[in-house]
Amino acid sequence: MNTVRFRRALLLVSLLAGARLGWAQSDMRGHWSGALETPAGSIVVEVDLDKTANGWIGSVSIPAQNASGLPLEGISFSDGKGTFRVKGAPGDPTFTGTLSADGKILEGQLVQGPATLLLKLTRTGEAKVEVLKPSAPVAPEFVGTWEGTLAAGAGLRLVLTIANGKDGSEAVLVSVDQGTRIPVSAITQKGKNLTLQVNAVGGGYDGAISEDGTRLTGTWTQLGNSLPLELKKAAPAARQ
Repeated sequence: MNTVRFRRALLLVSLLAGARLGWAQSDMRGHWSGALETPAGSIVVEVDLDKTANGWIGSVSIPAQNASGLPLEGISFSDGKGTFRVKGAPGDPTFTGTLSADGKILEGQLVQGPATLLLKLTRTGEAKVEVLKPSAPVAPEFVGTWEGTLAAGAGLRLVLTIANGKDGSEAVLVSVDQGTRIPVSAITQKGKNLTLQVNAVGGGYDGAISEDGTRLTGTWTQLGNSLPLELKKAAPAARQ
C-alpha cells in the first residue's frame, strides 16, 4: 500500500471511529456500571440498554446478590434524559437521569416507593441485554399454577405459574408477601423432576412431582442457602 492509500485508509478508520463515538454519545445504549447509594451502603448495579427495531430493551444485574437479567420496561430517551423501570419489582423502582455531554455518564435518581436513591452510571462497553428465551416444553402435568410457602423468616408465600407456549415453556414466580414478580430464566424437566433457574434473584428450585400430579416436593437454593419447598397445584379457575 502506497503512502497516499495508507493515509486514506487511516482517515476512513478515523471517520468511522468518530461516527461510532458520536453514536455512543447521542443516546443511552450500552453497558453501564454504577453504585446505588442506600442507607445500608453502596450496591453495585450493572445496567444494559439497547434499542432494536421494536423499541428499547434492557436488563439489570446486581453482582453482590448474584442476581442478573432483571428485565426493564418503560425505557425511553429524549433530549438527553433517560428513564427505565424494573419490571415486577416492589415499589415500582423507576430511574430518571441525564446523560452527560460526553455521553459517558448517566446520572439521576431511582425512586422506589417512598425512597429516593442517587444512582450514577458510567458507560463501560456495548450492551449485553439478557433476554429471556423459552425453554423446552414440559409435560402437561407440570403446566398450571403452584402455591407454597418458603420457610424464611415469618414465611414467604410463593406462586409459580408454568405454561407451554408456541415457542416452548415459560414460568413466572410471584413472591406474594413481597409483591414481586420474578421471571424464571430456564426450565428443565426430566421425567418426574423439575429444575428452575431463577437468575433474577440468584436462586433456583429442584423438585419432583408426586404420583397424583398435585405436589412438587423439593429444595429452593439461593446465595448458598437451601430450604425445603413444597408446592401444591391450584385448582383451575372456573370458567365464567
